Amino acid sequence: MKFYPQERVALFIDGANLYSAARSLGFEIDYRRLLEHFRKEAHLVRAFYYTALVEDADYSPLRPLIDWLDYNGYTMVTKPAKEYTDATGRRRFKSNMDIELAIDMMDLTPHLDHAVLFSGDGDFRRLVEAVQRRGVRVSVVATTKSQPPMVADELRRQADTFVELQDLMPKIMREGGGRDQVHAQRTAGLNATLRVGNNTPAGAYEDDDEIDTANPRGYNR
Repeated sequence: MKFYPQERVALFIDGANLYSAARSLGFEIDYRRLLEHFRKEAHLVRAFYYTALVEDADYSPLRPLIDWLDYNGYTMVTKPAKEYTDATGRRRFKSNMDIELAIDMMDLTPHLDHAVLFSGDGDFRRLVEAVQRRGVRVSVVATTKSQPPMVADELRRQADTFVELQDLMPKIMREGGGRDQVHAQRTAGLNATLRVGNNTPAGAYEDDDEIDTANPRGYNR
């Protein structure tokens, strides 16, 4: 990913999508290192992180992650997940942060030269196109190395630059760190479960932003 001197950059992180992509590649993200990497490369205007919240008795298991990110340079955007019961009678939650992300990116466009979207969701293709028409470059960070690839082909084609998440891994992976960082990363497993059907063709990616409370991925208190 190329940056120009004094280029104004903002990060827009689809938390569920990024977590699942990193998990599929077998590594955990160090969010402090991620922020430091982009601050070194360009003038970082803002780093947004989007996630749904499962609120239960005034407590969400995602709260430690949200608090850590909020105190360490990220702008948090959250909303409650909607509860429903699936065909097996299991309690599940679902939420979609696409609108919130799109509004923030469009609002910030006059103050940016470059937007970096961490998501493979094809629903963002029109957003990327609209931002580009306003003179802002857009890079998409996702992965084609998983099976199937976790990025929609139409989104990848629309982006000015596609960045393979695996190529960023040496710069943003967690190699150790304090208890708070480890706990925050593990808690990110509750972010969501991204379902990709067995019949999904390569390059076609479906993001359901679904949270399975019976098996919260990666969470270990």
